[in-house]
Amino acid sequence: MADAKPAEAEKKKDKKVEKKGKKIRKGRKHSNVKRHAYYQISGDAIVRKKKPCPRCGPGILLSEHKNRLYCGRCSYTEFMKK
Repeated sequence: MADAKPAEAEKKKDKKVEKKGKKIRKGRKHSNVKRHAYYQISGDAIVRKKKPCPRCGPGILLSEHKNRLYCGRCSYTEFMKK
């Protein structure tokens, strides 16, 4: 019986493990946020290009989509007129 245990251990070592290939990502590649495009310098003042969220306050800016403005923090949505 003492010989049976090492033989079982050797069988487990001989078992081959199949390696999976690299995963292929779907969809578009994530791009970094370009925060410098949110502001404009005019003279000595800095002007925000985007509208602030009315619920969250002046620190949070609304994102611009095709037909709406959206706040990612509180999910406030403003639809644009056609």
